[in-house]
Amino acid sequence: MRKEEKLVIIENITEKLKAKPNFYLTDISDLNAENTARLRRLCYTRDIELLVVKNALLRKAMERTGVDMSELFGALKGSTSIMFAEAGNAPAKLIKEFRKTSDRPILKAAFIEEAAYIGENQLDFLINVKSKNDLIGDLIGLLQSPAKNVIGALQSGGHKLSGIVKTLSEREG
Repeated sequence: MRKEEKLVIIENITEKLKAKPNFYLTDISDLNAENTARLRRLCYTRDIELLVVKNALLRKAMERTGVDMSELFGALKGSTSIMFAEAGNAPAKLIKEFRKTSDRPILKAAFIEEAAYIGENQLDFLINVKSKNDLIGDLIGLLQSPAKNVIGALQSGGHKLSGIVKTLSEREG
């Protein structure tokens, strides 16, 4: 591969790393053609982009992002594929599901919301990771809950109060 081609690939990977805050480094080597095609289809249906890369080019792209990804450099050995996703836990769920019928993909590392997770043993934890938007939604729900309770109590109390006033006014008459 010529130097110009490598630079184009590095630039493309750099742009993807900057655009997608969540990605997983996996090993899909040893998958046969049928299982690789099945994995790619599954990724496509879940809005996960799967890209096979050369470790040296990926490392150069990581260095060019302006974000410290040095913790991931140790995972850049052997065959490496990147799974890009909007949701931080989507690739973990896909890997867990796919491994019910195959021993691959193997999780080498993940980078979610600027935090590095290294090793296969992180898979179960990553399945339960909530995205920043999910956490904000949970927080808003928690903050709204007391206000909704007060409004509900006032509304139900208002009906009771008007019923009592109506009953008392009927008795006087």
